[in-house]
Amino acid sequence: MLVYWLLFLYFAVGALREQPRLPGSGQADLLLRCGGIILVWLIGFRFRVGSDWFHYLDMYREARFKHFPDILLESDPAFQFLNWLVQQIGGDFWVVNLAGAAIFTWGLMRFAEAQPRPWLTVLVAVPYLVVVVAMGYVRQGIAIGIILAGITSYLNKGSALRLAIYVAFAAAFHRSAVVALPLVALGNERGRWINIIIVAASSYLMYKLFVSSGVDKLDENYLQASAESQGATIRVAMCVLPAILFTLRGKVVNLSKPEWIVWRNFSIAAFLSLAGLALSPSTTVVDRLALYVIPLQLAILSRPRVTFLSEQFGVLAVIFYSALVQFTWMQFATHARDWLPYRFFPIW
Repeated sequence: MLVYWLLFLYFAVGALREQPRLPGSGQADLLLRCGGIILVWLIGFRFRVGSDWFHYLDMYREARFKHFPDILLESDPAFQFLNWLVQQIGGDFWVVNLAGAAIFTWGLMRFAEAQPRPWLTVLVAVPYLVVVVAMGYVRQGIAIGIILAGITSYLNKGSALRLAIYVAFAAAFHRSAVVALPLVALGNERGRWINIIIVAASSYLMYKLFVSSGVDKLDENYLQASAESQGATIRVAMCVLPAILFTLRGKVVNLSKPEWIVWRNFSIAAFLSLAGLALSPSTTVVDRLALYVIPLQLAILSRPRVTFLSEQFGVLAVIFYSALVQFTWMQFATHARDWLPYRFFPIW
C-alpha cells in the first residue's frame, strides 16, 4: 500500500507547488516528466497486481501458438498483436505490460500538459485511472490513454478525421473505445456538417470492424445474464460529480468554445450513465462504458475554480477528494486485495 501512497504524494506535492498557466504554454516540467517515467515503471513492472492478472497472462501464453493472419481477425487485434510480437522476439510478460504502460502514460501526460495545472490533472488520475484501470483493465487503460492523446490533438487541431484515427487505434486495443468518438468529434462548430459526416462514417466503419462481431457475446454474457459490477454506482458517481460542477460552474472556467462543447458532451454522457445504472439490465456494461467519461474528471477537477472555493482552497479540496477516493478504494473495494501488496516484476 505504501507504494501507491508515495505515488500519490509525489503528484500531490507537485500540485501544491505549481502555479496555473495557460494550457500548453511554457517549457515542459522536468519533474513532471520524471513522474511520467515513474508511472511507466510502476504500471509496467508490476507483478501479480490486478484482478485480471492471470487472464492477461493466459492471453500472452496463448499468443505463442497463433499465426499472424489470425491475429488480425480477433477482437482487440492491436493487443493480440502486441502479445504475439513479444512472443516472437522472446520477450517476457512484463514487456507487454511495459509497452501498454508507455502508451497509457504517453496519452495521460500529453493530456495533462495541455491543462492549466498538469500536476493536479495527473493527481486526479492516480487513485482510479492509474491504479485501478491502467494496472487492472489493461486493454481499456491503453485505449483511454490513446483517447486522451486524441482529445488533446483534436482540441489543438480541430480535425475530426485525425481524432477518428486515434479512436480507431484505441478501439484496436479495446473495442468499447468507439463510444468516445461522437463525444469529442462534435465539439467543433466549424465545418459542423463535415464533422458529422466524418463521425458517422467513421463510427459505422469502426462498428463493423471492431464491435459487430462481438454483439452476440455481449448480449449473452452481460445483458441476458444481467451481469452486475460491485461499486459501479460509486464509479459512475465519480464522473457525475465533475459533470455537476461543470454544469453549475463551467462558465467561470477559462475554456475555449470547442473545449466547452466537448466537456458538455462528456457531462451529458455522465448523467446518461447514471440513468443507465437504473435502466440497463447489466450494470457491468454501463460501468465499462463509463470508463471513457473519466477524461471529464481530469479536465474539470484540475480546474479548482469549479469547486466554489478560491484557487488555493480549491487545490486543497481536490487533493483531499482524490486522497479520499484512493483510501476508500484500498480499504473497502472488494477486489482491492488483488492490488496488495504491490510487487515489482524483477524482484518477485
